[in-house]
Amino acid sequence: MAYRFLPLLGALLLGAAVTGWAADPPPSVSADRIKAHVAHLASDRLEGRGPGTRGEELTIDYLESEFKKAGLKPAGKGGTYLQPVPLVRVVTDPKSTLQVVKGKDVLDIACEEEFAGTSQTQTELEEFEAEAVFVGHGITAPEFDWDDYKGVDVRGKVVVLFTNEPPSDDPKFFGGKALTYYGRWTFKFEEATRRGAKACFIIHTNETAGYPYSVVRPLDGAQLKRDPGQPALAFAGWLSRKGGEKLLARAGLTVDQALKAADTRGFKAVSLGVNLKGRIATKVEKIVSNNVVGTVEGSDPVLKSEVVVFTAHWDHLGVGRAVVGDSIYNGAADNATGCAMLLELARVWAAQTPKPKRSALFLAVTAEEKGLLGSKYYSEHPLVPLGKTALGINFDMILPLGVPESVVVTGADRTTAWPLVKAAAEKNRLEIEPDQRAHLGIFYRSDHFSLARAGVPAFSVGGGMKLKGKPADFARKAMQEFNDKAYHTPQDEVRPEWDYSGFVTLGGFALDVARAAAGADRLPTWNPGDEFLPARVKSGVK
Repeated sequence: MAYRFLPLLGALLLGAAVTGWAADPPPSVSADRIKAHVAHLASDRLEGRGPGTRGEELTIDYLESEFKKAGLKPAGKGGTYLQPVPLVRVVTDPKSTLQVVKGKDVLDIACEEEFAGTSQTQTELEEFEAEAVFVGHGITAPEFDWDDYKGVDVRGKVVVLFTNEPPSDDPKFFGGKALTYYGRWTFKFEEATRRGAKACFIIHTNETAGYPYSVVRPLDGAQLKRDPGQPALAFAGWLSRKGGEKLLARAGLTVDQALKAADTRGFKAVSLGVNLKGRIATKVEKIVSNNVVGTVEGSDPVLKSEVVVFTAHWDHLGVGRAVVGDSIYNGAADNATGCAMLLELARVWAAQTPKPKRSALFLAVTAEEKGLLGSKYYSEHPLVPLGKTALGINFDMILPLGVPESVVVTGADRTTAWPLVKAAAEKNRLEIEPDQRAHLGIFYRSDHFSLARAGVPAFSVGGGMKLKGKPADFARKAMQEFNDKAYHTPQDEVRPEWDYSGFVTLGGFALDVARAAAGADRLPTWNPGDEFLPARVKSGVK
């Protein structure tokens, strides 16, 4: 009897072959498409993708066009793909001055070469002279019984400190070898502001910062627009090691001696016995930059109101100081690569059938290089309520080194989405590798942190150190070379030897994690005791 159905079955299969029904392969990530996106985004034509510049206009035009071609619906303001982000561009005049004053003895600290930074008051001129107080690492952390400000009132004074935090091998003390947010330069300025300091200077060393002074030397910056009366530092900046030595010598100290003291339990803040006198002239310009955002609606009539968010920053440093005759800071690795991955995953997600239950939001954010400002603005003005945001997956600075056999997802193990992440890694034959750069505080240096701080389980996806067919130290050496020679310089350009094949693996992994979160019975949250759990609970997720 069964044989009578064979002619009908044959006809159906033939029809399927002719019409393409059931014969079309599921959409997959294309390395060639990603390579083409990177080439365009990192081209000189986009002028380094600086926020508020012609380069931004060209960049967001491209992103909007690609979102539209992929079939994403606009999710921004007024039915557009744009979420305007009000910023203030601040550019310190290189003729600004800083002096160490001790009685009649005055010592000049040279702008750019020995000190750099910007005023946070968003005014055109700040003048100050106040006592300089050395506050170690500038940390108040009661949970670790550590308070660099104990017993000292720094209101109206200038605080001098180091970035990073006290060294430890104990993971229960400041994260051990992994840097916590207490070690980030942003925390230093925030805490100094909370303490009422007039200004804050971080003494730069390669070891404590994790990058050379050239990275922080530029005098241009951007800030979110401040509310009237909001506390702000007259100057928030850095002293080069040379500048730090000049200042500390007036107090009979060296940089190494001061750092050793800062690292020691029981450290006590101390006056340096000098005043710091500054005259900071600033060009202040109000600008509007843009996050670019599109969405793909989910299939479930109820759950489609909830989203999985994919993020990557589109911005870089624009046009700046020439290095080896080149003044365009193309940002090929940082972050044309991550933005290209975002565009490609948007295309794949929109093309898949059936659609996952929850919707997906694809968010290309601005001003990451100025302190995660675009993602911070989004987290404060979300287009989908944070309590309806399942997960954030971020892409930032993925060096195209080949096919990874390991993946880095720092912070994912702190969330209840961890089983989904492990399952996706196994499916894609990826070993989950501990973050080899945890000592640099990588988790707190990219846009997923803005979402995490607002309560959304979020992390970045990056390739690990194990690469198929490559020597064991290949990735480590390549990353170190990039950090030493190209990071935040015009030399971050597309390289002919770059191999994008690994983006297929990483993209497939990220899609699998996102699909699982989009179809899960419950929204993920942070594990008990995590620093971000209270914000998640506040958003209504338990």
